[in-house]
Amino acid sequence: MGDLIVGLDSGTSVIKAVAFDPDGTQIAVASVPNRYESGADGAATQDMERTWQDAAAALRSLAGQVEDLAGRTVGLAVTGQGDGTWLVDAAGQPVGAAWLWLDARAAPTVRRLTASSEERVRFETTGTGLNTCQMGAQLAHIARTEPHRLQAAAHALHCKDWLHLRLTGVAATDPSEASFTFGDFRTRRYDDRVIAALGLEAYRHLLPPILEGTEVTHPLLPEAAAATGLRAGTPVCLGYVDMAMTALGAGVHLPDESDAACSVIGSTGVHLRAVPPEGFHLNAEGTGYAIPIPVPDRVTQVQTNMAATLNLDWLLDLAGDLLAEMGRPVERADLVGRIEGWLAQSTPGQVLYHPYISEAGERGPFVEPRARAGFNGLSRRHRFADLVRAVIEGLGYAMRDCYGVMGPLPAEIRLTGGAVRSPALRAILAAACGARARVCLREEAGAAGAAMMAAVALGLQPSMDACIRAWVTPHLGPPEPPDPDLATLYDRRFAAYLAARRGLAPAWTGLACCSGGPR
Repeated sequence: MGDLIVGLDSGTSVIKAVAFDPDGTQIAVASVPNRYESGADGAATQDMERTWQDAAAALRSLAGQVEDLAGRTVGLAVTGQGDGTWLVDAAGQPVGAAWLWLDARAAPTVRRLTASSEERVRFETTGTGLNTCQMGAQLAHIARTEPHRLQAAAHALHCKDWLHLRLTGVAATDPSEASFTFGDFRTRRYDDRVIAALGLEAYRHLLPPILEGTEVTHPLLPEAAAATGLRAGTPVCLGYVDMAMTALGAGVHLPDESDAACSVIGSTGVHLRAVPPEGFHLNAEGTGYAIPIPVPDRVTQVQTNMAATLNLDWLLDLAGDLLAEMGRPVERADLVGRIEGWLAQSTPGQVLYHPYISEAGERGPFVEPRARAGFNGLSRRHRFADLVRAVIEGLGYAMRDCYGVMGPLPAEIRLTGGAVRSPALRAILAAACGARARVCLREEAGAAGAAMMAAVALGLQPSMDACIRAWVTPHLGPPEPPDPDLATLYDRRFAAYLAARRGLAPAWTGLACCSGGPR
């Protein structure tokens, strides 16, 4: 009998295959860089066939690291980047390239739909604010601009759903993406009121069946087995969206604990709190996501910053470009290694930075495709170290901005993502929210969350709560309390951050009119 569960996580930047033992210990990981194309019109697309080939390559690479991976694997679970639109025809073949969550072309449709009298009903049903990332907005836009694509399609899938189709031949989606896009987060089912509010009644047939991956698996197809190096018939579990899987693996929900949250500090910033459906806070602004997790009677209240560490990447790349022009090229990793030193050289709370560096604008806690990043408060005395601190403080303020529309700020925030390895960065994030920080020490929380679902589905763990105790709790670091003086300072500065964020809207509109960006 086998002794490994494999989690496949197809992210925006990297596709990873990770092997775990039944108790949640990570055995090995293999990865393949992901690729997508950007267009001047706000397009962000990905070749679907290449995505499948890259996912299969990641699994084959894992087999090269783990002896007899095929014979030892008792289950494969798949998750992936959320939102976006991956269309397939009746034969399961792609209908053009996938639209990613980064695609901003649906901005005019979002503005039209959000102005509708039906928008509040749609929001209160899904618990999710409409934005350009989502399949609902993208399908509505494609229906107006490229209707022939929808006429050729049989199913509208998400990234993980597409990989599940190639692995098993079964077109399906999971309760998380189904409900926050087209359904009711309380029932985890499709809702006709939501579909009507999006104007998609004529395309209702494109929505695939909903599978609960902790209860149902499907066998790996022979042709998929040949492509991946796994054994035909291996049970395949369709996981929830990667945000939910990462949060599950990082400790967003621990049995018998409350007043905690989870933030994923990666290319984007994802901020989540697990609550019972009746405790979900529907904010007046109509923003955020309601994403169920594979735990009975628990849904995550989510706000997502379009860009988190992408802001820091931009600043470091700017420094790298200047050094290269002076004949002193330096690797990004060397600049990353300087961050702690720059923070030590700078004074907290001197410059404000709004971290809206994505060309798609912002989606949490407000939706504005025209939002752009910027510094406020610069003077001649400020140097590069001050800019580095301002960018990281901006990530902390953006995190607080997101948690602030969910209700009271959490007492503890569990952190995951490569950036949180920095103690100084963690200290800034904790102080910005006035909360304890607790790091998830697990390297691949998203793949782990998906593998946890397979462990429950296959009976290797008796329940998700039992699985969390075995897989998650041992991998959480000790609580790190916020510095009280820094928390007091950031509490004062946050008011200025918020005032500037609200006051910048006319400037963003003016810049969009001049630059040809999303209007």
